[in-house]
Amino acid sequence: MSSHRATIDVAAMHAAAAQACSLLKVLANPDRLLLMCQLSQGEASVGELEEHLGIRQPTLSQQLGVLREHELVQTRRDGKNIFYSIVSKEALAVMAVLYTQFCPTS
Repeated sequence: MSSHRATIDVAAMHAAAAQACSLLKVLANPDRLLLMCQLSQGEASVGELEEHLGIRQPTLSQQLGVLREHELVQTRRDGKNIFYSIVSKEALAVMAVLYTQFCPTS
């Protein structure tokens, strides 16, 4: 009997694992995780993020910078306000799983 297994592209698996690890490393910081959780609910200004999450400057700016650097969020300026939103569909999918597992609705 011969087994019909799909051929696994090991190089592609390594690349995907590296991408997944990079995303998980960024999300592994409590402040960044809180920011991504808040932003998964929709766009928010820097002031709104600071008020809702209690993350103060300069920590807030530093962590938002990391999220921008890793291309998980984008910014939009409206006058003096800067608004953030999630652009990474992979990060949004991970946030949905984390929400289901760790944020019960009871």
